[in-house]
Amino acid sequence: MTRLVKEITTLTHEDCFKITSRVKHRFDYPLHYHEEFELNYIENGRGAHRVIGNHIHDIEDVELVLVGSNLQHAWFGELPPTQKVLEITLQFHKDLFEDKLLKRNQLGFIRQMFDKSLRGILFSRETTLQIAPRIKALHQKHAFDSVLELFSILHDLSTSRNMISLSDPTFTSNESHSFKSRRIETAFEYMRQNFDKPISLSDVAKLVHMTDPAFSRFFKDRAGINFIDSLTDIRLGHASRLLVDTTQSIGEIAFHSGFNNISNFNRIFKKKKNITPKDYREHYSTSTGIYI
Repeated sequence: MTRLVKEITTLTHEDCFKITSRVKHRFDYPLHYHEEFELNYIENGRGAHRVIGNHIHDIEDVELVLVGSNLQHAWFGELPPTQKVLEITLQFHKDLFEDKLLKRNQLGFIRQMFDKSLRGILFSRETTLQIAPRIKALHQKHAFDSVLELFSILHDLSTSRNMISLSDPTFTSNESHSFKSRRIETAFEYMRQNFDKPISLSDVAKLVHMTDPAFSRFFKDRAGINFIDSLTDIRLGHASRLLVDTTQSIGEIAFHSGFNNISNFNRIFKKKKNITPKDYREHYSTSTGIYI
């Protein structure tokens, strides 16, 4: 049984965004998703943990996360009554920026950030502390001034350093990165279709008519990650979904995700996620109310 809620937010089509501020000592809203983008700021929340797609991690005393459209997410944890948590949630329509506008050069960083948000983005502590006062004060602005300030906040976030993508690439089906390269798109499509089979860099290099060294450099330059790590992320994303959505054994999941043996799968999974596949399945089920 999967306790996953599609939330119908109270953001109306007549408004650009909605901001909600609350003080609490418990995170108990179920795992959910919605069409709107969500920027969530939490202060004094240490002891709780976040679930974004297939990502699970404890949170620090402050954090700022951007959740893309239709990405499942929630924060969980019951804290001591004396621990007062401030949570500010800012939701805005996924078409707040029209596609044609996002393609303009001046909005390139925001467009890239929105693409990344389909996996969830955790902003650095430094960025969070810099932006937090503006998020707290946003409700004091009205009408056009409030929209301008939101755009300014999003721009500054999009150009910030050390943002971290949270969920794995293949956990959600709505991710649609564009690398502006037919060769890279071809390579990724091939990996997504064949990740459960043996794939070498040479295989994909031949597919896009490049030498191995040239393709390796080209891939890293355009995708921002080397070929092996990218293929591993795709395989781990698929494995994570099987761990959550099926009762298959870990050995079966390793095989169906393209890993040659269960020991290798366990080692890579723990290295990448700091948790074993077995503990991941149990933790995800306990945190989200998913019983498998």
